[in-house]
Amino acid sequence: MAETIEQALVRAQTLRSGSDSWQLDGELLLAHALEKTREYLHTWPARELEAEQLLAYQESLHRRQQGEPIAYILGKKEFWDFELAVNSRVLIPRPETELLVATALELLAGLNAAVGYACALNIVDLGTGSGAIALALARGNKDWLVTAVDISEPALAIAAANAKSLAVGNIEFRQASWCDGLDAIEYDMIVANPPYVAAGDSHLQQADLKFEPSIALVADEDGLTELRKIVSQSKNFLKKDAWLLLEHGFNQKRDVSRFLQDAGFVNVECKQDFAGLDRLTSGQWPG
Repeated sequence: MAETIEQALVRAQTLRSGSDSWQLDGELLLAHALEKTREYLHTWPARELEAEQLLAYQESLHRRQQGEPIAYILGKKEFWDFELAVNSRVLIPRPETELLVATALELLAGLNAAVGYACALNIVDLGTGSGAIALALARGNKDWLVTAVDISEPALAIAAANAKSLAVGNIEFRQASWCDGLDAIEYDMIVANPPYVAAGDSHLQQADLKFEPSIALVADEDGLTELRKIVSQSKNFLKKDAWLLLEHGFNQKRDVSRFLQDAGFVNVECKQDFAGLDRLTSGQWPG
């Protein structure tokens, strides 16, 4: 028996026990199966689904019931002012990471202002994943060159595909561990959203995190190992007055600030995300 859009949306109630946004989830999944917008669903509620469309929708509902993130089911995620392709090989970009982008763009504009014109700047995004941060910065100014580094070849393939889809040309990709992928030249800014969750953290058992790559989430020493490495390595590649920006856990401000200060960085400052949690610490390299 044929099923209408309105009837299909009722099926989303099966998601109620595992998702606070079950209605939105259902709409997104049905719109994806139909290759239409959410607005279309409400404009044409009596339209009947084809058998293949209903099957695709049912399969996506089942995946969501198992806790799989919506972004992985849809294969895409919005970030900053654009949309990214994502899959289980990369971390899903979070809204709080936009704080890093906004702060980086502000500081980069300040570097341009210091010389009185829009000069070419060299920027590095360590652990680029889907390319979210690197692409946001590269789109900020076509004269800037962004180097996106990741140890994962599959992640770099996704990031490169996103760059091509968004027609971003002022970006290059390198497979390496942190600063091992950088040239001897000096950079104006290094940014990173590294793994900073401690092994055994209860949050790792939450639905979305269970499906995301642990290499992008978990670090030793209570989540501090990779942050410490990046601070130690970065100072050897930064120009005088260049910046290092690090996203970190809400309870890691003190440790990250200490890493930066002990390494010789100045103007160390922590910023809070939209939830009021310590999320980003920056430091300037005095040279």
